[in-house]
Amino acid sequence: MAKPEYEFFPVTDIEYTVCPGDDPKITERILSKDPESGVATRILRYEPGADSTPMGVQKHDFWEEVYILEGSFVDLTLGKTFRAGEYACRPPGMPHGPWRSDEGVVTFEVRYHSK
Repeated sequence: MAKPEYEFFPVTDIEYTVCPGDDPKITERILSKDPESGVATRILRYEPGADSTPMGVQKHDFWEEVYILEGSFVDLTLGKTFRAGEYACRPPGMPHGPWRSDEGVVTFEVRYHSK
């Protein structure tokens, strides 16, 4: 299966929902999702003060591309701050996070499996 086909629509038609981990300060707006594999295109939002430390370092079995639209967050493992306008491309298995954002951050993410 693949992600569904959509023509342009206002992303604000999709509500933010709390991400896995159940921190109400970390939410996502799923724009498109493959129901079989679970990979998705989403907008991720950390409200000011959000901290994903309880979720630990993340590793995925899929590719993940992330573009920071606004704000910033800190990769607590690397001790490095990433800001609006920066981009990451993570292959499957690449460790990242946990993250903390003092000012809040919004990212656009595309996740997929390569064949």
